[in-house]
Amino acid sequence: MRPACPYEGLVGSALEHRRADAPRLTDVETEITNVPSNMKRLEALVAKLPEAARVDVEEWGDHPTFRVRSKNFVFSSADATSLSFKLSKEEAAAVVATDDNAHPAGYGLGRHGWVAYDLEPDATAEKWEEVTEWIETSYTLVAPKTLARQVNPDLDR
Repeated sequence: MRPACPYEGLVGSALEHRRADAPRLTDVETEITNVPSNMKRLEALVAKLPEAARVDVEEWGDHPTFRVRSKNFVFSSADATSLSFKLSKEEAAAVVATDDNAHPAGYGLGRHGWVAYDLEPDATAEKWEEVTEWIETSYTLVAPKTLARQVNPDLDR
């Protein structure tokens, strides 16, 4: 007689809940180095934005997106070393022209102000300030006006 499987009977949300509670490599790395991973920093930043949510897209290999009312304002790699966000066309052109880590986003999104950005795992505090500004800008461009004004009360859209 073969031994019983410890996961037998766990289906659907019960199994998913067990997986969510399991330690992830990024959690272990953070504990060891005491430096937040890019994803932890990104999630903390997005958590401050009204009605923003992380949605992992299964069709894209569970890559995270960050959304407000079902509209994407950040696309991310699993470790948040590759980000895409929306800026005004003018600001996007300036960022792409002046930062070697930035380039127009693929799939034709670049012509609409979307920027793909390669963010080093050991990015400086100054770089994170810049990334924070870009993500907040992306949020305000995508979010409904009432939510965008909570982030930037001076918004004149």
